Amino acid sequence: MRRKFYDLYQAHASPIAEEALRRIGVLYEIEEQIRGRPSDQRQQIRQQRARPLTDSLHVWLKQCLVKLFKKSDVAMAIQYALDRWTSLLRYTGDGRLEIDNNAAERALRAVALGRKNYLFQGSDAGGEYAAAMYSLIGTAKLNDLDPEAYLSYVLSHIADHPVHRLEELLPWNAPVRKINRAAESD
Repeated sequence: MRRKFYDLYQAHASPIAEEALRRIGVLYEIEEQIRGRPSDQRQQIRQQRARPLTDSLHVWLKQCLVKLFKKSDVAMAIQYALDRWTSLLRYTGDGRLEIDNNAAERALRAVALGRKNYLFQGSDAGGEYAAAMYSLIGTAKLNDLDPEAYLSYVLSHIADHPVHRLEELLPWNAPVRKINRAAESD
């Protein structure tokens, strides 16, 4: 929903889109304050603070919609939000859910960017090798390891490593530096 209003504001400096973004921004501020807390606390705070804001946003969007030409870009963005309103609110009733799916989209970005390149791996075996590499890199990231450092460690040790002890080279066992999440977000 936010993306639709953001695109509208960028293209037309729409005051309605700007107000929608401001209201959505307040919801994201709440999420920033509760990030990392237990899910029951997140749910409680969302019910107390975010739910009244989403209810107000819903009323405001409906009021705006009746004043607009139905085929306008702004009306279509509002209708998009209203059509998905139940799904958009789901995060307020479940502390385990995030306000958006940005983390999942970031995780899939590498796959989407490389999709055409994967067609030209050279052979089926090349595709299988690439899949193995993506699995290793993805597993390293899930274990908060620097993928380059991890792969460098594995490649420098695997030749002399006993085959019956390969589990020692797995990401959760490898003595490799962790990713500095604070520096990564800067």
